[in-house]
Amino acid sequence: MSTNDTQPPSKGKVLLTGGTGFIASHVLDCLLDHGFDVVVTVVVSSPPIDYVVHTASPYRMRWEDPKKECLDPAINGISGLLNSLYRYAPGVKRVVFTSSSAAMLDPPNHPKVYDESCWCKVTSQEAMDPANTYRASKTFAERYAWDFYKRHPDKFTLATINCTYTFGPLPRSLDSLDNLNTSNHRIRNLVQGRMREGMPPTAPVFTFVDVRDVALAHVRAMTVPDAAEKRFYVVGGFFSNYLIASIVRCRFPQLETLLPPAENVKDDFPEEHWAFDNSRSKEVLGLEYTGLEKTVVDTVESILAFNGAGGKSTGRS
Repeated sequence: MSTNDTQPPSKGKVLLTGGTGFIASHVLDCLLDHGFDVVVTVVVSSPPIDYVVHTASPYRMRWEDPKKECLDPAINGISGLLNSLYRYAPGVKRVVFTSSSAAMLDPPNHPKVYDESCWCKVTSQEAMDPANTYRASKTFAERYAWDFYKRHPDKFTLATINCTYTFGPLPRSLDSLDNLNTSNHRIRNLVQGRMREGMPPTAPVFTFVDVRDVALAHVRAMTVPDAAEKRFYVVGGFFSNYLIASIVRCRFPQLETLLPPAENVKDDFPEEHWAFDNSRSKEVLGLEYTGLEKTVVDTVESILAFNGAGGKSTGRS
């Protein structure tokens, strides 16, 4: 009997875009672990595609041409994909789109509690300010997806994952720590000694989620029947740079000389801060969120392993 004869049947074929990105790399691993076949390029295939997970979207800290470098690629990416599926992939059952909490938050006019009913109110004119470009790109792209779905509700169902700052272990595909996802930079910089002279402010975002929870959210949003036609605010908890440094100091004493002196690190978490409601992701997707300590410890261990330094945490003190 051949090896293929002993393998369980595939649960379906998934088109995954942005497959080399931080979140997408973890989504890929999660899909494979759950028994799906995954392709990363073609819309037309044999056997046909059953599901689509669209994670691809431009992101960087600065934009020279916001429209050309960010807004157009984000919107054209989702519009091109959905129109191609409409024309050439009639068998697709569900599309899961990686949006962002940036498409929900509306600074400085924060409500008391954020949930899936909240939308960023950035305008097209405001989007041309590089400070607003990324959140505008995610907002406009997600709105396009929902508008498309309303026009063609008989083709496939849609769900979106609106995740916040995403920390977690390095993806296997990472070739350099310089290419690490932006949210993880603060942890990387901390353990590399780049913050010995002081910690930068945590603001503007004080919420985090573990990338492994984000990956699982995508898979369950794809497969759980009740996830159709829903947004999911995927957020695990609050953090500050002070809390991250405290965890690293406690769990990795061998890194003490690389960290800023404890007496110089102050917690900048605001006394008054909006709350979040992630109950939908728990109730519909069954997510059980990873705590900040485990997320930070696992991330640091993966960075040390990447550097060849090895090193495990000492365990809870």
